[in-house]
Amino acid sequence: MTASYLYATARTPFGRFGGALAGVRPDDLAATALRGVLAKAPGLDPAEVDEVVWGCANQAGEDNRNVGRIAVLLAGLPTSVPAITVNRLCGSSLDAAMQASRALETGDAEVAVAGGVESMTRAPWVLPKPERAFPAGHAQMVSTTLGWRLVNERMPPEWTVSLGEANEQLGERFGISRERQDAFAARSHRLAAEAWAAGAYDDLVVGVDGVDLGRDEGIRDGSTPEALAGLAPSFRSDGTITAGNASPLNDGASALLLGSEAAADRIGLAPLARVAGRGAHALDPQDFGFAPVEAATKALARAGIGWSDVGAVELNEAFAVQALACVDAWTQQGDVDPEVVNAWGGAIAIGHPLGASGGRVLATLAARLRASGERWGVAAICIGVGQGLAVVLENVADAASAS
Repeated sequence: MTASYLYATARTPFGRFGGALAGVRPDDLAATALRGVLAKAPGLDPAEVDEVVWGCANQAGEDNRNVGRIAVLLAGLPTSVPAITVNRLCGSSLDAAMQASRALETGDAEVAVAGGVESMTRAPWVLPKPERAFPAGHAQMVSTTLGWRLVNERMPPEWTVSLGEANEQLGERFGISRERQDAFAARSHRLAAEAWAAGAYDDLVVGVDGVDLGRDEGIRDGSTPEALAGLAPSFRSDGTITAGNASPLNDGASALLLGSEAAADRIGLAPLARVAGRGAHALDPQDFGFAPVEAATKALARAGIGWSDVGAVELNEAFAVQALACVDAWTQQGDVDPEVVNAWGGAIAIGHPLGASGGRVLATLAARLRASGERWGVAAICIGVGQGLAVVLENVADAASAS
C-alpha cells in the first residue's frame, strides 16, 4: 500500500436555483471543473490520467449516460481516459474522492481526477410508465430536483419523511432551538462573505464560459439572526427550519486532482494534502443528518489521530439544525472548538449542488489547512436515506516541517 495525495482543486461558483448557471448543462459544468483542475497542472499530460471518478446525485436528465465519461469527452481529454459516475446522493463527490484515493493506494492508478456535478435547476420531471397499455386516466409528472420520489410502497413511512421533516425530528431530539439555527445560518453567510472578500476562494474557483458570476450566488451579505427570525417555517407550521437556515437548491461542479507520491514529477506540483483516513456510516434513513458524527469517528481512527489533533473541520451544512447536532456531538466527544468548523462559511451560504458538495468541502479543507498551517483536518457530509461520509486530510507541508 502506498499513500494518496491531493494535488489541485477547482470548482465553479455555485449558482442559485434558476440563477446565473440555469442555462448551463450539467455535463458542461462538469467539463468546466475538469478542465479547470487540470489547468492547475500544465505539465501533466492528460493522457496520463488513469481514472476519472465523478459524482452525481440525480442522473435523470442531461446528467445521464455516465456524466463523468461525458465530461471527459467534452473537456477535450483523450478518449483513452476512462471514467465512472458514482451516486451516493449528497456524498457523491466525496465518495468519488474516496474511491480514487483507494485506487491510488492499491496501485491500480497513479493519477486520478475525482469530482462531481449537479444542476438542480435543470433536473427534469419524469413521467412513470403506465402499468398497462392505453390507460384512460391522467398521468402525473414527478420532479427529480430533490428528495424522495416514486417511493416503493414497502418502505416504512417513518423512513420516507421529507428531508426537512427528518431534521425537524432531529431538532426535537437534541433540543436545538430556532434561535441557534438562525444564528448559525447568519454566521455561515458572514464568514462566506468575509472569505470571498479576503480572497480565500480566488484560487479555488474557476469561471464558467459565457456566465458572469464572480462568486457563489447565494451568499447574502449582512444576513443577521434578526432578519432570519422573520422567515416562516418551511415544513411544519410550528417548526424551526426555514428557507434561511437550510441549504438552498443550487447548480455547480467541483474537481480534485489526486495522485500517488511517485506521480508528483509527472503532475508537476507539490501535493497539498495526504488522504489520511476515510469513514462511512449508516443509520435509520430519517436520522441521516446525524450520520457524519460516527463517519468522522471512523475516519479519525483510521488516520490514527483524535479530535484533539484536528485544527479545521469542513462540514456540509445541509441544515443548520443538522450541522449543530453534529458539532455538539463532536464537542462532547473531543472538545472540538466550534469556531474551527466552516471558518470560511458553509453550504447554507455557499450552496449545496448535491453531487458537487463533497468535492467543495474537501478542497476548502485543504486550502484552510495550508492557510493556517494546521496539520490535520476533517471533511464530512450527511447523505439522504441515512448515511454519512468523512475524510481526514493531513497538511503535508506541516507534516514535513514537523518531522
